[in-house]
Amino acid sequence: MNRFRLVALDLDGTLISTKLQISQNVKAAIARARRAGVAFTMVTGRMFAAARPFATEIGIEGPIVCYQGAATYVAASGERVAHTPLVPATGRRVFERVAREGIRALGYFEDRLYTEVDDAYTRSYTALANVPSHVVGPLCEFFAERPSTKINCVLDPERAGAYAEELRVWLAGVANVTRSQPEFVEVIDVDVDKGRALANVAKYYGVDLAQTMAIGDSWNDVPLLTSAGFGVAMGTAPPELTAKADAIVAGVEDDGVAEAIERFILSAA
Repeated sequence: MNRFRLVALDLDGTLISTKLQISQNVKAAIARARRAGVAFTMVTGRMFAAARPFATEIGIEGPIVCYQGAATYVAASGERVAHTPLVPATGRRVFERVAREGIRALGYFEDRLYTEVDDAYTRSYTALANVPSHVVGPLCEFFAERPSTKINCVLDPERAGAYAEELRVWLAGVANVTRSQPEFVEVIDVDVDKGRALANVAKYYGVDLAQTMAIGDSWNDVPLLTSAGFGVAMGTAPPELTAKADAIVAGVEDDGVAEAIERFILSAA
């Protein structure tokens, strides 16, 4: 029997390349593992609308985790089965602050993306996610009584690390702050992270966390890899993630996910 019964895949930089594609080698490895009885899920910062096509492409019908763990959906039906958004009061504080500081923020409600203006920062996100934006003016007003599933601050990569730390200190005990891409600083509810969401998906499948393998490539994947029974970092991952990994594989452009499946699942079957 395989040591691992459930594999959790991050998306951008892990499963999908900069061209937003899944390689044929990775698809073939996933298909072989599924035939061997291994289940797969996705644990991503993406919206459900932006993640679902990739789940369909590799045959996932069960739950996938979106929004850094803040929402979980059944891929086949589109049903949302878990949701822990930011409370409106916290969202307003963040939207007001970033607006004062001239940083573009994006909000999310009912799996739709909202922005104050359609500028270069917004377009950089929508091009990656392949979803439309809805321009509604000041987000602190639009989300005054609406809970945003998460908040994404889009800014120059050279500023993002320091800004993430500023927000982390400012929101300590109130919200979690993470980064998925060099230019994205993301705010989620204090009780949300990818690792906690993986635990819930494992329960859905009746799988112990010790029987899970997680693969990721970025800062937001630290709780995912540390919660899984076995954590795999892509070769392009930052040191904060590789330090927490049980193994390191090639980057996405060199089919690191296929390498992980071959080494730790198929060859051990």
